[in-house]
Amino acid sequence: MTIGLIWATAAGRHAATRLAAAWPGECTVHEGTVRDQLTQAWSGSDAIVAFLATGATVRLLAPLLTTGSDGKHTQPGVVCVDEAGRWAVALLGGHGGGANALAARVSEVLGASAVVTTGTDAAGLPGLDTLGFAVADPDAVAPVSRALLDGEPVHLRSDQVWPLPALPANLGDHPGATRTVLITDRRVAHAGDRSVLVLRPPSLVLGIGASRGVSAEEIAELVARVLADAGLAAESVCAAATADVKADEAGLVAYAAGRGLPLVTFPAAALAQVAVPNPSEVVRAAVGTPSVAEAAALLAAGARGRGAALVAGKTASAMATVAVARLVPMGRLAVIGLGPGAADLRTPRATAQLRASSIVVGLDQYVDQVRHLLRPGTRIVDSGLGAEEERARSAVELARQGHAVALIGSGDAGVYAMASPALEFAGDDIEVTAVPGVTAALAASSLLGAPLGHDHVYLSLSDLHTPWEMIERRLAAAAQADLVVCLYNPRSARRTRQLPAALAILGAHRPPDTPIGLVRDASRPGERIALTTLDTIDPAEVDMNTVVIVGASTTRTVAGRMVTPRGYAWMAR
Repeated sequence: MTIGLIWATAAGRHAATRLAAAWPGECTVHEGTVRDQLTQAWSGSDAIVAFLATGATVRLLAPLLTTGSDGKHTQPGVVCVDEAGRWAVALLGGHGGGANALAARVSEVLGASAVVTTGTDAAGLPGLDTLGFAVADPDAVAPVSRALLDGEPVHLRSDQVWPLPALPANLGDHPGATRTVLITDRRVAHAGDRSVLVLRPPSLVLGIGASRGVSAEEIAELVARVLADAGLAAESVCAAATADVKADEAGLVAYAAGRGLPLVTFPAAALAQVAVPNPSEVVRAAVGTPSVAEAAALLAAGARGRGAALVAGKTASAMATVAVARLVPMGRLAVIGLGPGAADLRTPRATAQLRASSIVVGLDQYVDQVRHLLRPGTRIVDSGLGAEEERARSAVELARQGHAVALIGSGDAGVYAMASPALEFAGDDIEVTAVPGVTAALAASSLLGAPLGHDHVYLSLSDLHTPWEMIERRLAAAAQADLVVCLYNPRSARRTRQLPAALAILGAHRPPDTPIGLVRDASRPGERIALTTLDTIDPAEVDMNTVVIVGASTTRTVAGRMVTPRGYAWMAR
């Protein structure tokens, strides 16, 4: 994205300079009169941030605006920022021009508050033109969105299951509705019908074979003919594929680049392994595989999805051959760490992934922490303690069906949490995203001081899944290595002997006055912090919600804080 920065006062120029420094390579701070700055930015930028009053910006923009849906989706998005830098107002091009997202980005840098007035955003609904699909007729977006906001039923039809965010209840299986959202890569006869919003998913991959010297124009004409004959929409083409030996074919490269398509190439040996309906011995003799177009389309579509099918067999022109494959969309699994409990320790990325999911799977008490963040229509699959494997399997299976699923846990999902069991079940047929979180150990450490300032180890004292003998060996190794030890799952109502046994093992290798930190419910209501030592700790004060940090021989208490020196003073000597 190229962003033009417009200013009128010294304060505005200073703020514009801050943005340019924060986003190097994206921004241009314009010079000259405000009108000249805006005119330059309008013709040369994808978006504009104007450090001006909204009224002044509207008057300056008025002569530049074009009417109709084409202008709405092709003109730059505009964000206005006031003189004091308190507000970033998405003024023009909320969705299509990216102004809503830009207002949020500006706010992060300047400490402003984003002001977004788009109806769907205000209602907590995803914009129908922000789902990652091309819009066949932009004029249909507003009336269908208005029907959704008014609570009218809108019928949703899709050729395949796509990993979409949660959709409102009135957008679904309502065949009698007067408005429709149709997600399809097929050509349909709805041109000019504003009651039907046709969205084009990125589902088609072109396989292209080419003779040396083929022109981009010949390829374009052949692709258009193949798509038209098969009744397929060009807006749904998401990639082109060919053989490695054609990777530098100028006409093919120019065709892909001119349409913004990635050009994927495969070695002949890989193409030769793909079963195709129209193999050719002539092609085999020339490039080492009986198929280029059909095989490349299938391989590339399969790599982008969880399967592929040929929807248009190869068609040849004088110097090119084209085939088309349709991919089966991959579902998406986001494994999200919510942090230790406090809302301000939950990462923005975690919140964004929650709102991008249509299904949330998790322990009931963790789901309760984030219900208020979820979009209307989010499906919740929650369960109680002890059902970790069931939750992991459910999340993976729902993603395998093509949905956008969030599997949540406290702390970091990869530390004694849900990422491990989920990824044991997940194959390469789903897309997996891991969102890190602040762990209980990190939250506890920050409250105690700096006990993890040097080498340390995490150990769980739960022997439900790990034999106690193995835990003992690990404790002994950590004790002998003089590592700070952070103990998870230290004691429950039924597991009372493990913590005293662990402390005895550690105590055999470090002095009785070794500091120990106890933090219960770090960052949550009822948080409790205590400093004790190896010879004074009372295990009865510890439960499953407590993190126990046992210091190394170098750990000490300084001004009431637990500190493990990093060794800088020693290094200085």
